[in-house]
Amino acid sequence: MCDFRFGKSSINDQKPTMKIDRLILGDFQANCYVVRPDESASDCLIVDAGLDADELIDFLTQRRLNPIATILTHGHVDHIVGTAALRRHFPQTRVYIHTLDAPMLTNPRANLSVLAGMTFVTEPADVLLEEGDMVDHAGIGLKTLHTPGHTPGGICLYAEFEGLVFVGDTLFADSVGRTDFPGGDMNQLIESIRRKLFPLPDDTIVHPGHGMRTTIGREKRSNPFLTGAV
Repeated sequence: MCDFRFGKSSINDQKPTMKIDRLILGDFQANCYVVRPDESASDCLIVDAGLDADELIDFLTQRRLNPIATILTHGHVDHIVGTAALRRHFPQTRVYIHTLDAPMLTNPRANLSVLAGMTFVTEPADVLLEEGDMVDHAGIGLKTLHTPGHTPGGICLYAEFEGLVFVGDTLFADSVGRTDFPGGDMNQLIESIRRKLFPLPDDTIVHPGHGMRTTIGREKRSNPFLTGAV
């Protein structure tokens, strides 16, 4: 588990620094983020619930945290399985996903769990997201950026004031998401990154669905899939 703190402030505009805990869950090493407005807050948001939620549930329980919502960046099995356990342990948690990936929660072929040697389905999402929608809970505001290409309903979640974005499997340090699964499209993915992520400030911190964080500026300069895509 890793711990990040990010924030921007000026003398006349002081806000708490966002507290982000990263848990690496399941055999596919997916990043799950527990997001709070600051260290003292108990209400939190979950970004992607991973393949195995035991560590996440222990983390939340031990720290007496209250997950208000789980936002899924896309509908692949390694990011969604934990939602079922979260709902059992924290019935108040509402699940968010983009409209186009919503069917993946109830279709084991679409969410790739069949390919992973399991058959996973869960209840439908509570809230369906579209481009520009705000997820505003627990003192945190995240703007939905629809970035199809890895999946049709892949999204990124942008916190403008804090200067950070959760990108799921859209973008990685020195790489991009796979597009060889059903619904994937490399040209569409590159266009999504170019139109939705590269206009963000270069110092925007990028929290991906796998691997370590990076910045928008770094990926503009050195990502071999994206050089020249600005």
